Amino acid sequence: MQDIYVYFENGLFLKGKSFGADGTHIGEVVFNTSMTGYQEIITDPSYAGQFIVFSMPEIGIVGSNTDDMESKKAFCKGLITRHYNKSYSNFRSQESLAKFLKSQNILGITHIDTRSLIKTIRNNGSMMMIASTSICTSKDLKRQLSQSKQIQEINLIPEVSTKTNYVHQNSVFDFNNFKYGSPPKITKKIIAVDFGAKRNILNELVAVGLEPEVIPHNFQANTIVQKYKSGEIKGVFLSNGPGDPLMLKDEVTQIKLLIEAKIPIFGICLGHQLLSIAHGYKTHKLKFGHHGGNHPVKNLQTHTIQITSQNHNYSIPEEIEQIAQITHRNLFDGTIEGIKYKNSPIFSVQYHPEASPGPKESANLFKQFADML
Repeated sequence: MQDIYVYFENGLFLKGKSFGADGTHIGEVVFNTSMTGYQEIITDPSYAGQFIVFSMPEIGIVGSNTDDMESKKAFCKGLITRHYNKSYSNFRSQESLAKFLKSQNILGITHIDTRSLIKTIRNNGSMMMIASTSICTSKDLKRQLSQSKQIQEINLIPEVSTKTNYVHQNSVFDFNNFKYGSPPKITKKIIAVDFGAKRNILNELVAVGLEPEVIPHNFQANTIVQKYKSGEIKGVFLSNGPGDPLMLKDEVTQIKLLIEAKIPIFGICLGHQLLSIAHGYKTHKLKFGHHGGNHPVKNLQTHTIQITSQNHNYSIPEEIEQIAQITHRNLFDGTIEGIKYKNSPIFSVQYHPEASPGPKESANLFKQFADML
């Protein structure tokens, strides 16, 4: 493994070892607290433009395989770990994590004190960083980083969204037989707007009897409204995705038209945030966001606690309570995790009920959407 040099916008300069692609990448650094599922995390499109610091110190043990891909490719800039395991051992493995990262042009950085780095991010908040296998001085790295855009200035959605319409037909992965399960009888067709949708979200929609037609982010609401009025579709799903939702002005304009048409809508993560903005309530950025598979969320309707998978840097404001019922709250920081709009057939959650990786105990929300339709 060759040397790799890392510089953060707060002035921190580190030297590690590279086990992924060569080159120089710039992005925002966040930390993830999940203990398993590194390939699903790396291939989550919501990490586009970001470096992922794993709190789990050992990475690479189970290699990688095509079944654990959550999108067609990986969109993150790189990953940072305490120790990379060159030797991998799992009967599902097809290649090493290092080989996978190189094929995806993603930096792999190891021999870093991730405990100290995560404390720095926790105290200073998410920040921009640069990592390079060819630039070795802090001065040169700082200069190149200072000339780059902040992540909130970059529209990442066109990169991760589908370019053409398609119908998703796979159901959830059957871990008993290690293959995708047969989809149940389709009862209702829906539109799924792809802002960077994870594959398992679409799988979960199919698993409850829905047939999602996946469409690009730059959709025209009038076409969807016509399909809804004709009975061709029964509702709309708004997916997760990367970046600052306030940048997506055209998408918000189209979502407003869907709201006005009283179409049933379910939103997850970015979709949840865009629905808030479309209703007139702007999002704000959290200090270091929620990234991991161990976040406790309270269901305020059932008074039960769910352990959830999360990946977001933004949150909707408390003022939305004027038009929506708050249904879920994060027990770490009290932020809103779910709402149901009072005068519309619309509900949304900030966390990821489809998991992959993470707990599956919130998957009933997909059935809730199907029942509402």
